Amino acid sequence: MDILSLFVIVPVLTVIALMFTKGQNNYRVVTAIGSGVQLIMAFNLLYQFLAIREAGNTDTMVFMQDYMWFKSMNIHYAIGVDGISVLMIMLTSIIVLAGTFISWKVDDLAKEFFIFLIILAAGVYGFFISIDLFTMFVFYEIAVIPMYLLIGLWGSGPREYSAMKLTLMLMGASALLLVAIFGLYFNSNVDGGALTFNIFEISQVNIPVEAQKLFFPLAFIGFAVIGALFPFHTWSPDGHASAPTAVSMLHAGVLMKLGGYGVFRIAMFLMPEGAHYWSEFFMILAVIGVAYGAIAAVSQTDLKYINAYSSVSHLGMVLLALLMMNEVAWRGAMLQSLSHGFITSLFFALIGIVYGRTHTRDIAKMGGLMTIMPIIGTLYVIAGMANLGLPGFSGFAAEMNIFVGAFQHPDMFHRIITIIAVSAIVTTAVYMLRLVGKIMMGPVMEEYKHLPAITWYEKAGTFVLVLFSMLIGIFPFFWSDIIDEAIKPFIQGILSV
Repeated sequence: MDILSLFVIVPVLTVIALMFTKGQNNYRVVTAIGSGVQLIMAFNLLYQFLAIREAGNTDTMVFMQDYMWFKSMNIHYAIGVDGISVLMIMLTSIIVLAGTFISWKVDDLAKEFFIFLIILAAGVYGFFISIDLFTMFVFYEIAVIPMYLLIGLWGSGPREYSAMKLTLMLMGASALLLVAIFGLYFNSNVDGGALTFNIFEISQVNIPVEAQKLFFPLAFIGFAVIGALFPFHTWSPDGHASAPTAVSMLHAGVLMKLGGYGVFRIAMFLMPEGAHYWSEFFMILAVIGVAYGAIAAVSQTDLKYINAYSSVSHLGMVLLALLMMNEVAWRGAMLQSLSHGFITSLFFALIGIVYGRTHTRDIAKMGGLMTIMPIIGTLYVIAGMANLGLPGFSGFAAEMNIFVGAFQHPDMFHRIITIIAVSAIVTTAVYMLRLVGKIMMGPVMEEYKHLPAITWYEKAGTFVLVLFSMLIGIFPFFWSDIIDEAIKPFIQGILSV
């Protein structure tokens, strides 16, 4: 049975069901059922994946299927998963369901809102299961395009500007990525074989070093822009600030993960010489993003902008860890992708909950919310502690692996880069503790004394995110073992250069 294609089929069926559904409440129910089925499928996939590995299957990819799509260019609908993609699919399914619950009270064009939300999820699932470059690019575009409508139609503030800025920057990056993909395609037969878009067939080809040096930066930037690479990050804070809550959750928690995943699986894996040649240059950009994002977050007063710049910093660590070129740092990069997905989605969910009651995101206009809304306040404190890397949460496990891996390099350049990145943790503590202290503690403002309590659907959307952030922090070896098995081909392909 093709269990991977179900991750595309089920969202499509959910969209079709929504088209024939009438009634506001029914839109929510249909979306929740579809998202719940995706979550069950994701955990079934994880279970079956672990069972296959336990049985001794050491194939790089499992559950592989290959169907000819466009014969003249040798384009296939080729799919398969390893441990990294299984975990990314699990992350996506959890955040999609959480975002559905957080969006429970969307009334304006609710049917269309949920349709675009599910289409975005389908694109992300398709991206993570694809092992054909062209098919992966198609799903990448399917995931990105709905963001324009979701922000432009359902956003707030300068939503049209933010949506257009996001779209133009991501489409520009897509153009660079497409050039890199065709560069790989036309260099995929230098050993005498047929031209191919298949990732693992290309990895067996000795692509000329000069071609790698040319196309690696195009592929890296093409993917890293969606991962908020400095100085191409400016679309992200504006997009976050204008997006509705669930869209911010999917945007930061899932969509931005396509960047690090694509850099690792495509740019670095297929062009290892190019990765080594360009690593120090992009490392400098990544560490600037880590430091700049943390410093910029300190100066913000809008809750969404604080979390958006925090995301720039934390995702900069993912790119930095990938460029460190060692197994420990790579493990940290994947754990950081998971950790950031859960934590930043939780933050955006809580920001949406607070904004829906106070009608402001300005921290200067808040205070004493812990007294009025103790559950929301407690969740906010937990999210803050997880974000600054407190032991017992996912952020600690991820950052420890990143910094230990980074310090394995004995040369001064890598040490200085690592020290700058580590210093961002101190800055993170500054803005997180200031934020929690300002809005949750202190005297209660008169206008907020009678705010409504947290609802059941808000609890459902936030509790699951807290749970998985803690599961990664308390049981890091379960997740890291899955990741370690998946990065073995990358060790052989990249580190052996």
